[in-house]
Amino acid sequence: MNLALPALVPALPALGAAATLAVGRRSPGLARPLAIVPVAVSAVLALVVAIQLGTGQVLDAATRLTPTGGPEISLAIHLDGYSSLISVLVGLVATCVQVYSTAYLKDDPRYPSYAALVSLFTAAMFLVVYSGDLIVLLVGWEVMGICSYFLIGHHWETEDARSASLKAFLVTKLGDVPFLFGIFLLGADAGSFRIEDVLRAAGDGRLGHPTLIALLLLAGVAGKSAQFPLHTWLPDAMAGPTPVSALIHAATMVAAGIYLVARLLPVFLLSGAALVVLAVMAAVTMIGSALCALAQDDLKRVLAYSTVGQLGYMAGALASGDREASVFHLVSHGAFKALLFLAAGVVIHAAHTNSISAMSRIPGLRKRVPDAYWTMAIALVALIGLPPFSGFFSKEAVLTAAEHAANGEALTNGLGPASSVPQAAGWIVLISAGLTALLTAAYAARLFLVAFHSPTSAAVPAAASAPGVSAGVSGVADHEPDAPYSPEPDEADPAVAEPPAMRWPLWVLAVPTMGFGIAGLRSDWLPALLDGGSLKPSAVTAVTGTGLAVVGVLLAYGAWRSATARVTDSLPAPAEHGRVPEQAGAPAAEVIVADPGRALLGPLFGPARHGFGVDRLYSALFVRPVEAAARLVRFLDREVVETYVRGSGAGADLLGRVVRLAQTGNAQTYLSALLAGVVLLAVLVAV
Repeated sequence: MNLALPALVPALPALGAAATLAVGRRSPGLARPLAIVPVAVSAVLALVVAIQLGTGQVLDAATRLTPTGGPEISLAIHLDGYSSLISVLVGLVATCVQVYSTAYLKDDPRYPSYAALVSLFTAAMFLVVYSGDLIVLLVGWEVMGICSYFLIGHHWETEDARSASLKAFLVTKLGDVPFLFGIFLLGADAGSFRIEDVLRAAGDGRLGHPTLIALLLLAGVAGKSAQFPLHTWLPDAMAGPTPVSALIHAATMVAAGIYLVARLLPVFLLSGAALVVLAVMAAVTMIGSALCALAQDDLKRVLAYSTVGQLGYMAGALASGDREASVFHLVSHGAFKALLFLAAGVVIHAAHTNSISAMSRIPGLRKRVPDAYWTMAIALVALIGLPPFSGFFSKEAVLTAAEHAANGEALTNGLGPASSVPQAAGWIVLISAGLTALLTAAYAARLFLVAFHSPTSAAVPAAASAPGVSAGVSGVADHEPDAPYSPEPDEADPAVAEPPAMRWPLWVLAVPTMGFGIAGLRSDWLPALLDGGSLKPSAVTAVTGTGLAVVGVLLAYGAWRSATARVTDSLPAPAEHGRVPEQAGAPAAEVIVADPGRALLGPLFGPARHGFGVDRLYSALFVRPVEAAARLVRFLDREVVETYVRGSGAGADLLGRVVRLAQTGNAQTYLSALLAGVVLLAVLVAV
């Protein structure tokens, strides 16, 4: 294979970003082609590289960047089935996002900088995927972090965007510090930062601190892939533009942590303790995020918590020792989650609000956005995990991996002995994943039913539903005042149909959402590209997982029908029809009253809506003490240190004034003082 091809995959989007920044403001007409073409060509080249590499093949090439006096840093490329598969996903999603953004942000004056950052973001993820050296991988890892900061804060005029971007940056950096030490320790133990050398050292048992290394790396993974306890930044990141959410959640930033653990899984298999920690982290993340998703009113926050939970599935598969199942679900999830976010953007464009309660008040919303309606239905079925969509096969692969690990027969596929995976890790993942399957089906069904199928007569005005809630436009209540909400500025005219650039990417992504799952059924298809293990679901987990998903859907449907009937019966007259809520800060959305989430969660609804108070806990334990320390430092600097500085300056000035009194300019005075001094010295010497 010509090494120029894989080298061009990350290079082209980076060059496109530089070109867009250079000429985008002076020639706005060039910004769109400069944004789309390099990324699209990279996607094609990634596919060509994957085809040329074939199945079961590995390509390693490197050149030394600089001597370090220790482990060398190399510009290295490592290509295998995992990097090929994920690079194709990154290219596909990034191309769809760039095309979609040309219409979604068509009137945005900062579109050139936005497009450049998306291209740079894509290039950084390609670098992470193709890198064969941990230090070079770290460069792409950190570039994604800074790009996410700017993209989430794209609408910096709003307080939500500013605080969300800062929170994302700080929380992920909190994980990156131990992650950096983990990479240094790993390189020191292995004697090299080359990934192939690290894996060889792990296989030979030459790593002296495998548990410490794995735990340090997991801190960075928890931050990047939004796993408990560093998951809190991702729901707030919904303040950024919707296409950015699709890119972050589907194929770049949050996928990087999972990909890194998959690449370095032989290192983690050396530490049973680290695998149990990863399993517990995944379990808490899965269940907690699913409960939170069931209580959200903001459409994008529902999807954000969904992403957190699905990443927990992937982490659970890794804790069970099966990276094939994890990456299978990563790619499957990347397709349907990108589709969900882009479809959500179309719905938000038409409804002028993120609030699903407000959407329930808009008559015929699903008829206004038929493409988004049907593709979102497809993606939600895949998220639930019902056959024959891709989410079913990848979710069942995760459950099967956990089942084998729980039985002491972990599917490590030759990366390590099955006994290296504690059975406890398998049981933790299996039980939590089963419960999450039920909750996922419930919140997905709730979202679809409330947003698109609520009878408009079932919505309650403020006066009838919540005393003390301020009225919005036309006397209709704002969305529930205690509901977390992350709006973005919306200047679109809801009366205008969405342009083709916002519609055809939905159907492009619907294809892998529906059909990618079958690639894991035959051993000479997807498994041959990866480690060669089986990705077929076992009969027990297939029946159990599908049954739990069906139960979740039925529970949500039953609760929705019951709540809708109660609300409809309690109203003397239908609510106002035909109004499209307007958005200005907090939108003119209506309070959800026919919400199945309230009935299903009961007393947990309030805590789940606010993330079980994790943000408040962190604010009390970390944010407020740090702010207090900062105020103390500012006081000491301004009132103590600067007082001494000003005092030394004032003392020198006073001394100068005193000395200046003796400078009269009279020579006779100077001679008299000199003579007096001589006499005084003579007397002192004589005495």
